[in-house]
Amino acid sequence: MKTRVISAIVAIAILAAVICLGETAIGIAVFLLAVMAMHEFNRALEKGGYMPVKAISFAACAPLLYIALSGILPSGAVISGNGVVIAAAVFAFILLVSLFCFLMFSDGKYSIKDISVTLFGIIYIPFLFSFFTLTRQMEAGYLYIWLILIGACATDTFAFFTGLAVGRVKIVPKISPKKTLEGCIGGVAGCVISMTVFGACFRNGMDVPLMQFAVLGFICGIISQLGDWSASAVKRAAGIKDYGNIMPGHGGVLDRIDSILFTAPAVYFYINLFF
Repeated sequence: MKTRVISAIVAIAILAAVICLGETAIGIAVFLLAVMAMHEFNRALEKGGYMPVKAISFAACAPLLYIALSGILPSGAVISGNGVVIAAAVFAFILLVSLFCFLMFSDGKYSIKDISVTLFGIIYIPFLFSFFTLTRQMEAGYLYIWLILIGACATDTFAFFTGLAVGRVKIVPKISPKKTLEGCIGGVAGCVISMTVFGACFRNGMDVPLMQFAVLGFICGIISQLGDWSASAVKRAAGIKDYGNIMPGHGGVLDRIDSILFTAPAVYFYINLFF
């Protein structure tokens, strides 16, 4: 417990420092974390008997770096409007064709299962993680970015301590034996409260009704735990306990960002639809 708390405090301090440095620093940090998470994910798949196409999976992280640097690149290099959609579609098409080439011309080294899990990893990590950087680049993104972190961290913290105190009913025992229904409910409630308090504190900077923060907290409280359980499901399938050991008491990078991967798109979409 002590090691877990110390590691969490150090991680929060580093995270706060990066966020204070601005959107470019955040984008670069997201890119580096995505590469590390992809490495952990590929290693887990290999232990599960798969052979992901590592070159393609790491190449899929490159757009995250472009998104991070787009604000400081020469103006002619920045794509805007429909051009972003076209560029993303072209890149996705190239990745897909490349994966099929590995399937066809590897002389049986890669199977359709290997290609499938590689594509799954690309959607799971760099695609979902990109919404973290995209949220920061929105107007008032310096505030919105905290909604993603609150959605993940508040849920995890309240769920952990509620489950520790009163948890009895197992909710997903085959995936994560320690998760309880009481902890799940506590996580959602804690996220709603934390999100609403944040909204009350920074309401002038966002001009959004408090009810919207409560609803977003409810959504993130659920989706965050689904992200946690999803990562656990992959670990179970691969036969591992943690994705890595970069953070004592917490596991690897992917063990720490699994909830963020789900809350980032949820916050980004909700802001665009209702804020």
